[in-house]
Amino acid sequence: MKKIINPWKGMKGYNCFGCAPNNDAGVKMEFYEDGNEVISIWKPQPQFQGWIDTLHGGIQAVLLDEICAWVVLRKLQTTGVTSKMETRYMKPVNTNDSHIVLKASIKERKRNIVFVEAAIYNCVFIYHFLILLCCKCFSIYFTYVLFTLMWLENLPCVSGNECEEGKSDYNDQQRAFTSDCL
Repeated sequence: MKKIINPWKGMKGYNCFGCAPNNDAGVKMEFYEDGNEVISIWKPQPQFQGWIDTLHGGIQAVLLDEICAWVVLRKLQTTGVTSKMETRYMKPVNTNDSHIVLKASIKERKRNIVFVEAAIYNCVFIYHFLILLCCKCFSIYFTYVLFTLMWLENLPCVSGNECEEGKSDYNDQQRAFTSDCL
């Protein structure tokens, strides 16, 4: 496994609930790459409980959503937003567990729509160690295909006419991509 360096760490205004290391209220996830998967090893904490000693389902959804975003970031080198996430809770996660393991992988990509699966596992000892699937999700992620075009839009132009033509082309392309995805 190879640790993924957080590219936003130290950036002014960066305060993600899922992965910002300095967000006191956040879950402070870190990520690793292992083949086609992105993995996170996370320590459940009592302030994130729903019922007594049980990790809140909303926090589990946050963890899954965040690792889905990171697998898209790492494997496709782009960002985006969760369009839909279907979550299935199978076993409770105890907030006293030493750690849980999250895994995510991309299952399919259609243009700028990405289908991602993720899961939360914990390890229990009953005569020997058992790895239990606690929660899983299937996410549909909308990626920012136009990120590069938007960045290019901010570069200086040689003449005013070229800027206006470039902006018009960009708007046409944006409408075309958007209509293809809907």
